[in-house]
Amino acid sequence: MQELIVQHNPGFEALVDSIRPGIIEMTIEDYQADDSWQLVDVREDREWLKDRLPRAVHLGRGVIERDVESRFPDKSTPLLLYCGGGYRSALAAHNLQLMGYTRVASLVGGYKAWVQRLLPLVKD
Repeated sequence: MQELIVQHNPGFEALVDSIRPGIIEMTIEDYQADDSWQLVDVREDREWLKDRLPRAVHLGRGVIERDVESRFPDKSTPLLLYCGGGYRSALAAHNLQLMGYTRVASLVGGYKAWVQRLLPLVKD
């Protein structure tokens, strides 16, 4: 099966690049060394249903700002967001910080980096 290479538009990349200095980006190795972080998958429903990282919960990018306070009312909960490659999770991390979440980060490389390292995935 051939992997789909996503080409992002320049405006989208510029937007993400502009917010990256203001968020925490965590590597897979950092996450593996500190299991206090709750993984949050911000990918689309169809991506989540295919497979996901172990211990992750799903709050899709389209609804995370609306639903995060119901799922995680304590704004000091350490939330590590991931998406396919780290762009959508960076945007979501930025927005959660604006909402008052104090321990939120984006997983560098996201799902793709996890898969490249041949780490385990969960399937229904």
